[in-house]
Amino acid sequence: MKPSNELYKLIKSLTKSEKRFFKLSSALQSGEKNYLKIFDFIEKQGAYKEEELKDFFQDETFVKHLPSEKNHLYRLILKSLRVYYSEQSASSILKQELKNVEILYNKALYKECEKFVQRAKNLAVEHEEFYYWYELISWEKKLLEAAYEDGEFTRNLDDIITEEEAVIAKLRNLAEYQVIYSKINLIFRSGGFTRNIDERKIVDDIADYHLIKGKNTALSTRASSMCYYIKGLCAATNRNYEDSFQFFNRTKDILDNNPFIKEDLGQRYILTLSHLLRCYIDNKQFKEASNTIQEIRSLEGTKGFNSMDLSLRIFTISYNGEFALNNATGNFEASSKLGEEVRAKLRDFDDKISKEQNILFSYNQAYTYFGVGDYKKALSTLNEVLNDNEQRLRQDIYSFARIFNLIIHLELENYDFLEYVIKSTNRYLSKHDRDYEIENVVIKHLRKLAKTMSATQRNEVFLKMKTEVAELMKDQQERVILDYFHLPAWIDSKLDKLDFSKSINNYNNHL
Repeated sequence: MKPSNELYKLIKSLTKSEKRFFKLSSALQSGEKNYLKIFDFIEKQGAYKEEELKDFFQDETFVKHLPSEKNHLYRLILKSLRVYYSEQSASSILKQELKNVEILYNKALYKECEKFVQRAKNLAVEHEEFYYWYELISWEKKLLEAAYEDGEFTRNLDDIITEEEAVIAKLRNLAEYQVIYSKINLIFRSGGFTRNIDERKIVDDIADYHLIKGKNTALSTRASSMCYYIKGLCAATNRNYEDSFQFFNRTKDILDNNPFIKEDLGQRYILTLSHLLRCYIDNKQFKEASNTIQEIRSLEGTKGFNSMDLSLRIFTISYNGEFALNNATGNFEASSKLGEEVRAKLRDFDDKISKEQNILFSYNQAYTYFGVGDYKKALSTLNEVLNDNEQRLRQDIYSFARIFNLIIHLELENYDFLEYVIKSTNRYLSKHDRDYEIENVVIKHLRKLAKTMSATQRNEVFLKMKTEVAELMKDQQERVILDYFHLPAWIDSKLDKLDFSKSINNYNNHL
């Protein structure tokens, strides 16, 4: 059985300050610390190789029971991290406070216990931590019983019950929004956009749900931010960027006006900015898009945004967003430089980048190579996407990658092979329930272009293709292809004998 590398991954994920805290905590402990020897050795490894570890410590007794030593170290690191982050968020503070409440209550120190309960409850109310708020109310009821037994009747039980019912209602309300969000997020994560009538019906039903379309249906700031985020996601999946922009802006305003909630909902805030970025690009507001990318990056390391998880999101979303902006403006030279920077950062993050973001990086890199005219590198890089057999995640990328693949082969003049690839692409698309006419139009004309033709005949095909594509671009659903490949600009580049980047600029300037 292959040795587990979980300990290696955990150690490599630690920041310098986390490592320093772990070492300082360990220094306070007495006795032999074999775990520190293991920690130091693994920390220096470029890749986990357990045999190297065993060979290095072959004379040490602890090597005989290495699995238990590794497990012990893993747990000690987690314990150290729990202490290190014990006051980093409202939820972690409330966990500690609840432990203090339990200890004081069990020692019959009721007055002191009540102070901790009230202090913790104020924090729970401020941050809308409803689960902790509900638990603290339970402690209040226990303390009330003790007070009654001591002859104190200053607090009314009915008031506590009323408050408890209100908290339960907010919990249920928030939970229902979470269920709705999960449904729309599944469509977005799987397809990127609605791909057919059935999916659009599901999204329309979600948008029409009483908690989404109704007024004052959200019972808390958390629920309100989720409500508008769902509205924005419904509009985005249907490519209604005007409404999407409005709803995501409202989400951002809610979180900006409630900094404590914003700190707790860092992921939602970053994703909200990423959707606003998409709206700006689609609306050709390139300066605002660039400012949004910088706004996302400025969150790095700030309170509420200083975890590894959010650092990864800031990195992937901002850099893929910058690729998208460069692609939309035809600035492929900037993307070439950006690609070098991204590859260096990807090595630093090891295997922590999500599959969705990885395929986006590969697709964007392929598009960059295409934009600078290096079609061979574009093809080999795009193959990283095409060779993946993913059946659920972001089928929009996988589908349009196949259309892009056909165009690359045409540029490479692989005419004989192109006919085979067209058949393969048609088989793939026929297995997916999609109603984009733009895909059929592209394939139809590429099949003609793959045949031996004179320059005049090829121009005639491109002219007919331009007319049909221009008509389809009037439909917002068909414009989806622009998020993956600037088809109108490419057609113009072939007709006018221009660089692809110059053609994109012309297209943007004439709209």
